[in-house]
Amino acid sequence: MDNINKSSEESSDKNIQNKNSLKESSDENIKSEISLTESSGKNIQNEHLLLLISVFFISVCGISYELLFGTISSYLIGDTIFQFSITIGVFMSAMGLGSYLSRYIEHNLLDNFVAIEIWVAMAGGFSAFILFFAFAYTEVYSFFMYGLLIIIGSLIGIEIPVVTRIIQEYGTLKITLARVLSLDYLGALVASIGFPLLFLPHFGLMESAFFFGLLNIAVTAANIIFFYKKLIFRKKLIIWTSITGILLMTGLIFSFKIISFAESAIYEEDIIYVLQTKYQRIVLTKWKEEVNLFLDGNLQFCSIDEYRYHETLVHPAMTLAPSRENILVLGGGDGLALREILKYNDVKKVKLVDIDPDMIKLCSTYSIIASLNKNSLKDQKLEYIPQDAWTFMKDTDEFFDVIIVDLPDPGNEKLSKLYSSTFYQIVRHHLARGGIMVVQSTSTFFSTNTFWCIYNTIEKAGFNVKAIHTLVPSFGDWGFVLASNEIFDINRCKVKVPVKYLNEETIKGLFVFSEDMKWRETQINTLDNSIITYYYNEDWSKWQENEQ
Repeated sequence: MDNINKSSEESSDKNIQNKNSLKESSDENIKSEISLTESSGKNIQNEHLLLLISVFFISVCGISYELLFGTISSYLIGDTIFQFSITIGVFMSAMGLGSYLSRYIEHNLLDNFVAIEIWVAMAGGFSAFILFFAFAYTEVYSFFMYGLLIIIGSLIGIEIPVVTRIIQEYGTLKITLARVLSLDYLGALVASIGFPLLFLPHFGLMESAFFFGLLNIAVTAANIIFFYKKLIFRKKLIIWTSITGILLMTGLIFSFKIISFAESAIYEEDIIYVLQTKYQRIVLTKWKEEVNLFLDGNLQFCSIDEYRYHETLVHPAMTLAPSRENILVLGGGDGLALREILKYNDVKKVKLVDIDPDMIKLCSTYSIIASLNKNSLKDQKLEYIPQDAWTFMKDTDEFFDVIIVDLPDPGNEKLSKLYSSTFYQIVRHHLARGGIMVVQSTSTFFSTNTFWCIYNTIEKAGFNVKAIHTLVPSFGDWGFVLASNEIFDINRCKVKVPVKYLNEETIKGLFVFSEDMKWRETQINTLDNSIITYYYNEDWSKWQENEQ
């Protein structure tokens, strides 16, 4: 009996142990399943997050490519509003086309998404490279511009719906669309702020394009890593991502040499200095003893004949003014007009207002330009104010004996306001009694309508006006407008300081206009209509068409 009871107890203990063992095993399985579920949940969350981040960067790159195209075309061709308008219109239409075409992509969504991103990186990253060389070496720049806009826009148009369909697997359509669109718009905001404030002034056009291409490739690489097991053509995608990344990185490293080579073809002279500032691209070229300075592709002066321009700009105004003690120069950051002003011993103070301090730094320290302007930018009589001309005139409470307006031509709407009747009215309130204002007013021959629009607008602002012009070989026949708040006698215009060009006979000729350049009626340029930009682009386009 004892043995039977003992055996029964042992058997019972074993059953209990087996049950406990099974329970422990079951608990471990449950824990393992929970762990796997949690791990799977984390992977799903990471994949979902990566796709949403991808949408954000896709948007950043897409808007940046639009801004690049508009900026490059404005820089190379001009007419800023038209270039940006056509860029946005074509790009958005191409995105619409891409969205429509995305309906035909039904399988392998992840593979297609990654492949499209590679194509976007390649086309977008090399866009600036293609556009600059197309402009320099072909006659069909517009073909390349519109072609790239359509290609990149269509690819991004396909990409967004495809990635939205992938993300939809992680949630409802309502939530997916809300998240995708929110990040898409946020990316657009970041690009719109970052491009003009960070990338353009610090990296320039070529380097920025390669950078955004690499950003697309980084998105591609991240998606390949996260979705490696889900990708069908993973090896091909890795190879193409690597090749594209290497090409873009090479382009980024050598971007300065590439843009210098392209610009050398555009300028057809040796480039000796290049600087992309916050406000403009400065390029200095040299051929033999001739030095040229370009701002955003437009010639500002040629060292061989600049004295003709600056003597005509400065001396008639200085000799007609009853006083020359307090002088204001708007623009003129090269210091060449200032050189002429400082020839007058009775000048006590000169204020120079130029928005770009980098321009002032270059022209005061770069030996070639500093010797040309006789180190005028370091003169003790000078006070430099790094400010927009409009803001300065609106805020100042000073009166000036002579105001010299030496601003770039009104080729875009940003400059148009500085040629408006409103601006000239503001200036008139700060001109001393009997004081003289002179405004550089573009070519009297090549842009006749623009010249007389400036003249008519200044007169409409309440000034007494006289038009003058002279031949500057680098520019052609160039015009200026003299203005005063009182009637002035042009016979008092007699230069008594050392000059290279002006004399009694040439001064008389400044006021004589031939029949083909005589006064004509135009609209008045206002803040509302910016008609001067229309005149300017229309005038110059005729000559560009004739050249072609």
